[in-house]
Amino acid sequence: MTIAFGQLFNNIQIKRKDSSGSVIQSIRVPLAYAPKEKFLTRLDQQPDLENREFAITLPRMSFEISSIEYDAGRKLNRLQKFKKVKTSAEGKILDFNYMPVPYNISYSLNVFTATAEAGLQIIEQILPYFQPDYTVTIKAIPDLDIKRDVPIVLNSVNYEDSYSGDYTTRRAVIYTLGFTAKTYLFGPAQTQKVVKTVQSDLYSDTDQSNKAREERIVITPNPTSADADDDFGFTTTIESYTDGKKYNPSTDSDE
Repeated sequence: MTIAFGQLFNNIQIKRKDSSGSVIQSIRVPLAYAPKEKFLTRLDQQPDLENREFAITLPRMSFEISSIEYDAGRKLNRLQKFKKVKTSAEGKILDFNYMPVPYNISYSLNVFTATAEAGLQIIEQILPYFQPDYTVTIKAIPDLDIKRDVPIVLNSVNYEDSYSGDYTTRRAVIYTLGFTAKTYLFGPAQTQKVVKTVQSDLYSDTDQSNKAREERIVITPNPTSADADDDFGFTTTIESYTDGKKYNPSTDSDE
């Protein structure tokens, strides 16, 4: 999710024009995952424009995760599964994953520029797309072909202009944008063999330890050679017993 969020702002550009309106320079704004305080510290340590040896080149952008919160309003049935049949060395197997858990991930996007015009150019390339949300499609689990539409909501836009000081002091125009991504987090994927036979024994009493089974229902795919990703039906066999035996799962036989 964090990579997808960063990709939204990875192609922001500002253009500088001459007095006739012709573009003389086009700059792609660098983007990095870093806290806002890191850039502010660098600016405070090197505010003098006459010494540019370690100065930060503006404009720049950074983003970071500010919080992760559980969203109970989007909770799904935890027993449902995503499934996909794959071929392995042992034959057909079933990969599956349970329903994901809804979480809201809050991001802060920081924009640093040296002029108000450059800052407005960047903001104008972001704000029109959020009304107030922008939906992205991400591949949550590529192995299971699971895709999710994740709305990213723009919550706030804060502006700061630190222009106080003499004429050799660097000016920093800072925009801080707050976003919330309504995403889902998946647990680890699991694998199981394909089930081809289901057997259910019925009793006339709840005391199965001392009572014999009286009826057995067996369900198999039709045809029996079908795999999980084939188009198949089911064959149901119902048998009644009076021999007083019961099924032993350890030996797979009636005793």
